[in-house]
Amino acid sequence: MIRPCTATDVPEIFTIVNDAAQAYQGVIPADRWHEPYMPLEELQAEIAAGVKFWGYEEDRRLVGVMGMQPVKDVTLIRHAYVRTENRNHGAGGKLLRHLLERIEGKILVGTWQAAGWAVRFYQKHGFQMVGTEEKNRLLSAYWQIPSRQIETSSVLVCNTPSTLSVKG
Repeated sequence: MIRPCTATDVPEIFTIVNDAAQAYQGVIPADRWHEPYMPLEELQAEIAAGVKFWGYEEDRRLVGVMGMQPVKDVTLIRHAYVRTENRNHGAGGKLLRHLLERIEGKILVGTWQAAGWAVRFYQKHGFQMVGTEEKNRLLSAYWQIPSRQIETSSVLVCNTPSTLSVKG
């Protein structure tokens, strides 16, 4: 079951994000890794900044989360994580499809360049990688991240019929 997350889910979202993010350790640049990967205060700040989380439940247990955040003239897919033990069973794809059905206009996702599995996941679901110059422009325009993270990230844009008619 997919449902909107509420304030009572924040501790579980925190657990899921930091469990799933262990996949980044030793993969992303060492200077971008920290423990926990996303401190609780940062998660709360992301929610306060407009990230709306949706959760995927199995047997009444939240096993995956994914956020969407309207920023200016686009919607960002943010913080997509599935518990390590629940990966590769379709939860992420179901969450992404659920969000895509609720978004109109241009959709962007940013992820680490070194996280090839994440890039492939989004490409499998109709997103296309943008070039380096466009990536730098988009990350600077729509995300509030350090320049080092811009250097080491990728941006993908949605290529679904609902967004193809959007210009820009």
